[in-house]
Amino acid sequence: MRIVKAPRLCKGDLIGLVAPASTPSSREKVEQGAIYLERLGYRVEVGEHVQETYGYLAGTDAERVGDLNAFICNRDVKAIVAIRGGYGTPRLLSMVDYRALRANPKIIVGYSDITALQMAIYRKIGLVTFSGPMSGVEMWNQIDPYTEEQFWRLLTSTKRIGLLQNPEEESTATLRVGKAEGRLLGGNFSLLISLMGTPYLPNLRKAVLMLEDVDEAPHRIDRMLAQLRNAGVLKNLSGLLFGKFTDCNPSDPTKPFLTLDQILQEAAESVACPVISNVQYGHISKKLTIPFGLKTKVDGKKSRIEVMEAGVE
Repeated sequence: MRIVKAPRLCKGDLIGLVAPASTPSSREKVEQGAIYLERLGYRVEVGEHVQETYGYLAGTDAERVGDLNAFICNRDVKAIVAIRGGYGTPRLLSMVDYRALRANPKIIVGYSDITALQMAIYRKIGLVTFSGPMSGVEMWNQIDPYTEEQFWRLLTSTKRIGLLQNPEEESTATLRVGKAEGRLLGGNFSLLISLMGTPYLPNLRKAVLMLEDVDEAPHRIDRMLAQLRNAGVLKNLSGLLFGKFTDCNPSDPTKPFLTLDQILQEAAESVACPVISNVQYGHISKKLTIPFGLKTKVDGKKSRIEVMEAGVE
């Protein structure tokens, strides 16, 4: 597959804000997220329908994908940043204008439910996207300095990204040693699993797979890992990385259960590739930005993750 990179972001560039999943919880978050970006020197345009409500969605599918495709087709827009996740992005995948995005590649940012869009984009056109902070979640109110530094470095620099390093107070853990290299893919585990059996899941053979999740009981994480194992995905990976599994607690702790650590360790024992856990990525305020689609080296013995190229041109 030919890998496509968007031009790096420069001050004065236009950023489009979209809500492809759930409605932002307040207009203040939309406005303050835009103000944050403008203070940094960027121009901002907010999607027409981001405050619409259709059940748990930010408007109808046509409205949400209309905002997304409008920014994809607008050559002045250099980056598209999700305001929030929630649910709804998978409903749009068949309607995204991938052809226009291939002709005019641009930076795509988000995480959680946005995983579905990012993996579909990579599968369809090979575009590098960024699983990072969203304007109505992290950016609108005192973004964490570590998150901020990691994010803007990846979007504005054409230098090789290099090591993805946790903050000093959060060490990673090696669950299986070894060295490997592959394309860095993944994101939210539940969303990744939802793409299996569809034309929107990338080929994960020889990939370095990064997984995180939120509000999923350990037995659900176990079930998703079993699905990857049964589908033959785990045995063909080059590397396996576990981010943060936030609030992933037993649904009934009074009954017998496997801990999340036990489940992840079992997964590590079932693969032949290096496995690193507790990567500073996921539904947390202090987070790494993960560039999907780039060549990445994993050294389990040293617990190192190194991205071997830039994410933008």
